Amino acid sequence: MKKIISFMHMSLDGFVAGPNGEMDWIKVDQEIFDHVGKRIGKGDTALYGRVTYEMMEGYWPTAADKPNATRHDIEHSKWYSKVHKVVLSKTMNPNSDQGTNTKIISDNLSERINEIKQSRSALGGSEDILLFGSPTATHSLMQQNLIDGYWLFINPIILGTGIPLFLNIKNKTKLKLLTTQQFACGVTELNYTVDRQ
Repeated sequence: MKKIISFMHMSLDGFVAGPNGEMDWIKVDQEIFDHVGKRIGKGDTALYGRVTYEMMEGYWPTAADKPNATRHDIEHSKWYSKVHKVVLSKTMNPNSDQGTNTKIISDNLSERINEIKQSRSALGGSEDILLFGSPTATHSLMQQNLIDGYWLFINPIILGTGIPLFLNIKNKTKLKLLTTQQFACGVTELNYTVDRQ
């Protein structure tokens, strides 16, 4: 069955955004874009919380058409237009028309996520389902033990305050480190899977 992997940029002290959702401290460059693009380009399903989804919808559908579009803009825009999108939201109407590639999940989170994992697995392919950003959605999935791995990009900064990645954790979760990579801009990738044994 496909796995749910949380993809996040994080500060050294464990925050994924500033107190008001600020992300201006995140370092990205072409090296990181290329590295991330290789992995997500093989995937066919992406998970988002409502806020992140609305942010993505406001930019990526037309990003490739802009006169100053970068190679990353063009590549990610093409991927975004074809990927199957799942949005976790208690405020969006699951019956509203979000397009053929988008599904809204508003209740029965564990059951619905497992249905998605099974249905996407039945279509073949071995790539994981990536949960992009979306700290609130990530916290909801963590509380129900639905996250199968963490793909973290540790930025060389201590924020001191903000929105933490790990919040209200009640049980120990053992992780197994799969890969690491350091980038020239100072960001370090840590790729973990949850050890369920």
